[in-house]
Amino acid sequence: MSKFFKNSLFLVLFVCLTSMTVHKFYTSIYQINYVSKKKMIQITSRIFIDDMNAVLEKKYHKKTFLGEENESVEDQNLMKKYLSEKIILKVNGASKPINYLSKEIDSNVLICYFRITDVSKITKLEIENNALMELNSDQQNIIQANITGEKQTLLLTSENFKGMLK
Repeated sequence: MSKFFKNSLFLVLFVCLTSMTVHKFYTSIYQINYVSKKKMIQITSRIFIDDMNAVLEKKYHKKTFLGEENESVEDQNLMKKYLSEKIILKVNGASKPINYLSKEIDSNVLICYFRITDVSKITKLEIENNALMELNSDQQNIIQANITGEKQTLLLTSENFKGMLK
C-alpha cells in the first residue's frame, strides 16, 4: 500500500508539474518625469533584453546581441533607430525629438535613458508607444509619469497604443 501511495503521489505531481506552462510576461515599463527647473522631460525605459533582440531581428532581419559580450555599435544603432520610430511624444500638441542618452543592463533588463529639452510648461502630453507590439500581441507598455508633482499611469496595448496625460 505504501508503494502504491508513493507511485500515485509521484504520478499526480508529475502530471501537475508538467502540465503547467511557463507564462512569460510581455511588459515594458517607461518612467517619464518632467523637471521644470531644467525645462526637461526625462524618460527611462525598462525592456527585457531578449524581447528587444528578437524584435530587432524580426524588423531588420539581422541578429543582434544587445547585453552580450559581442554586442556591436550597429546593434546599439538599430536599437536607437527602432525606439525612435516606436516612441513618439507630443508636448502641448507639438512633436518633440527624443534624445537617446545611454543604456545599461540590469540582469535581463535593458534600461535606456532619454530626454526631451526646451520644455517650459506641459499642459498635455500625448504618448504613442507601440514598441515590441509587432513581436507579441499581448505586449503591454506601462507608462508611469510624474508631471508637475502629479503621478499618472497609462497602460498601452496593441489595441490602444496612444494615450494622453494632462
